[in-house]
Amino acid sequence: MNTTQTQTLQSIYPVFRYDDALAAIAWLKSALGFEEQVVYRGEGETVAHAQLSLAGNLIMLGSVRPDTNGKSPQTLGGFTGGIYIAFATPAEVDGLYARAKAAGAQIVRELNDTDYGSHEFGLRDPEGYEWGFGTYRPQASDAPE
Repeated sequence: MNTTQTQTLQSIYPVFRYDDALAAIAWLKSALGFEEQVVYRGEGETVAHAQLSLAGNLIMLGSVRPDTNGKSPQTLGGFTGGIYIAFATPAEVDGLYARAKAAGAQIVRELNDTDYGSHEFGLRDPEGYEWGFGTYRPQASDAPE
């Protein structure tokens, strides 16, 4: 039997700079369940480039470098931006919430159901990036308005 699967390829890749990228990778894996795809080490304890996946999507990260303006929220002293990752079911969101809470994650938005139909929560990672997880899936329209 022949079957055809449609695969949507990711085309936006969030990128983060961490003061301690190795610790960030370890935390993202243990607290949130990210899977390490590749890590290219830099000098000493730095990360030149890393790719991690969660829920079928990749993020990229590396160490803060003196030759760029990239800084972590921790260094800048506050919120600089965040990321939202959509899951297929409320049960997946609930499972991640329980995992993150058990790992001691700083929950900034408790698990809740929104007016727009999402089941979601938010947290802040150890260097200050904000992460949202839920069932809401915004869709871009290809039609011009």
